Amino acid sequence: MSIHVAHDATAGQTGNGVQSVDRAVSVLEILAQRGEAGVSEVAAEIDVHKSTAFRLLGALEARGLVEQTAERGKYRLGFGLVRLAGAVTGRLDITQQGRQVCERLSEEIGETVNIAVLQEHYAVNLYQVRGPGAVGTYNWVGQLTPVHATSSGKILLAHLPAKERAEVLAASGLRKLTPHTLTARTRLEKDLAEAQRRGYAVTLEEFEIGLHAMAAPIRSRDGEVIAALSASGPAYRFTEERMHEFAPVLVKGAQDISRRIGYPG
Repeated sequence: MSIHVAHDATAGQTGNGVQSVDRAVSVLEILAQRGEAGVSEVAAEIDVHKSTAFRLLGALEARGLVEQTAERGKYRLGFGLVRLAGAVTGRLDITQQGRQVCERLSEEIGETVNIAVLQEHYAVNLYQVRGPGAVGTYNWVGQLTPVHATSSGKILLAHLPAKERAEVLAASGLRKLTPHTLTARTRLEKDLAEAQRRGYAVTLEEFEIGLHAMAAPIRSRDGEVIAALSASGPAYRFTEERMHEFAPVLVKGAQDISRRIGYPG
């Protein structure tokens, strides 16, 4: 499979810097596919002069992203990529280790279960299992949701250091999404303190009218809260009383995922 740098009108307007980045990424993709390649092969693949390919490989080698093989002139991916991958492997681990727990919980609770993490001032959903009684087909995976109005966002906020929490809330803007959204900082802080004390957060039509949700924290091996496990459903069925009734089940599910990714507690 050949990888070629785009030569359309848009590419022509990008400038040398962006073009260099595009070519460097193409080099990494070529090495990922082939295992190893020489300067001439890389140059031919991305349609550049050998000297350009040599400079690109040199720059990537300087950062540890590629390395020369024992046979000089051949290059392969370097261990510097492991360092970069470390930024996302934790998130991939959570979803892989959480699948079974999410499936079990969606059956037991009967509602949609999600795993979410904090990204800037949003809670972003990584994985979802729809419960047997789920209404509609909305997929929350990849969706950026407001931290102050979602149960996942609240439980993630509740475990942030005060300074960091203040920064995230300031960036979020605390928009009023429904008449029930908590936008007053003092009221929200009180709600977050209660969520931390109780071990789970609850939202009652704060993100969408007719939607209730609750979330519990997932911890890394060192005890840091790195994700949230939530259950959500229609307010007429997933009532406040029912949520509190199922809260221990959700909290235990979050603890199970935490243990699977190395948390000893």
